[in-house]
Amino acid sequence: MNKLLYLLPVLLCSLQTRAQRSNYNLLIGTYTNTGKSEGIYVYDFNTKTAAFRPKSITKNVINPSYLTVSNDNKFVYSVNEDAAKSTVSAFRFNAAKGKIEFLNQQDAQGADPCFIIADSKNVLVANYSGGNIAVFGRTKDGSITPAKQVVQHYGHSADKSRQKSAHVHMVKFSPDGKYVLSNDLGTDHIYVYSYNALANSNVLTLTDSVAVVPGSGPRHITFSKDGKFAYLLQEMSGNLTAFNYKNGKLEKIQQTTVVPKTFSGENGAADIHITPDGKFLYATNRGTANTITCFAIQADGKLIRKSTQSTLGKGPRNFVIDPTGTFLLLGNQYTNEVVIFKVNKETGALTDTKKRIDVGAPVCLVFTAAQ
Repeated sequence: MNKLLYLLPVLLCSLQTRAQRSNYNLLIGTYTNTGKSEGIYVYDFNTKTAAFRPKSITKNVINPSYLTVSNDNKFVYSVNEDAAKSTVSAFRFNAAKGKIEFLNQQDAQGADPCFIIADSKNVLVANYSGGNIAVFGRTKDGSITPAKQVVQHYGHSADKSRQKSAHVHMVKFSPDGKYVLSNDLGTDHIYVYSYNALANSNVLTLTDSVAVVPGSGPRHITFSKDGKFAYLLQEMSGNLTAFNYKNGKLEKIQQTTVVPKTFSGENGAADIHITPDGKFLYATNRGTANTITCFAIQADGKLIRKSTQSTLGKGPRNFVIDPTGTFLLLGNQYTNEVVIFKVNKETGALTDTKKRIDVGAPVCLVFTAAQ
């Protein structure tokens, strides 16, 4: 009897923990210059029912278009996309309350930062118009130091109106954390850098570069669940390229597209993600398409197109799949709402739940633990 009484609190705690895992924080970065957004939004989201409720709004933040959350869930880092005056901000994050508290800010070292990543030592930013990567150190209290390194890209490509100079569109840690990959829309290259997290200056060292079809415009890249394959989405052409990946080397194995053969409008391929079980890949296309395409991932890393459907809004800039793989949330930037789709885990098909999160100019969606 005494043993049973001893085990009862442990059992109740375990059940409570499992129940809590159904609820996650959803952070939404936005453009505030549209007048419809007030800053960074935090929602509580239930992965069983798709129920959501607002937890906080961090106001007086200029265009926090892209966000990242530290691995320990205690800090949020944001770009502040403001042309030549662009900055990078650090915030303390209370996950339980969903509260974000400003810590400090640094010059972005380049115009129009459009992507941000962080690990325990550094924060890295892709500056689109600046054509460079800026590396900032992290202090013990989570704030960011002045830039430790700025890596400038040079070059141009086929489209004379959009590719006159370098346009760094993303930075991405390799699965093992030893490399950083950077997509450059302006030069039609992926650049691979070795990553020395502890360095005070030369954090990134160029080790390789991979060219894509001229005029394609590399935008976002993601890795398969096992880290053996990488998938590159190209904004201007809608191309989707699959690579073998190992030790900082990319080897092309397939070229496909998110653009249907019958489509003759304007492309604007944007975001790409893989389901938590590693079975399906989704990619969005903006422009006049406003679609999301689902691909099945084969054992050899190659893709098979399963479906293409409307995003039910305009400007599908970014989307996120919840940690359980049950729902896909898609931010339609120009129609000011997040559309919530149910994911069929067997077929990859998306079904509209009819649920919407009304938020101005959603650009970046991030799930993180609520505790």
